Amino acid sequence: MGSYAVVCLDDMRVALPLSCVDSTVRAVQVTRLPAAPEIVLGVVNVRGRIIPVIDMRRRFHLPHREIGLNDRLVIARTSHRPLALVADAVSGIVECADTDFADAGSILPGLGFIEGVGRLDDGLILIHNLDRFLSLEEDDALSRALETAVDT
Repeated sequence: MGSYAVVCLDDMRVALPLSCVDSTVRAVQVTRLPAAPEIVLGVVNVRGRIIPVIDMRRRFHLPHREIGLNDRLVIARTSHRPLALVADAVSGIVECADTDFADAGSILPGLGFIEGVGRLDDGLILIHNLDRFLSLEEDDALSRALETAVDT
């Protein structure tokens, strides 16, 4: 059984392992980060930490929209960096048994950042793997952009 924070992007629900989620905060102004990958909107300062802001809508090929006052930033951790993920809303926490999941490889081939699909009473959720969310190239480009920003 696992615990997941469920975030909403339009009508899609995405689940993040609760063990990777630090907090959620109201959306704030994002400072652009030159030379960052397209999926990175910029950076924010959260409690003294500079954190890259990731556009989940872009990863899921959803229509672009500007960050609104009611949007949330989900502060989460990968194995080597914190990220702020932009979500329309956070709908809550769910507990799911392993039997409630289908492996994503058989349903959504080619989407390595989706670990599985969860079946809940009120519909499906996509189980997100944060360590695979950024490609190696995107992660390297983000590291270089952050180093350049700190050096200037």
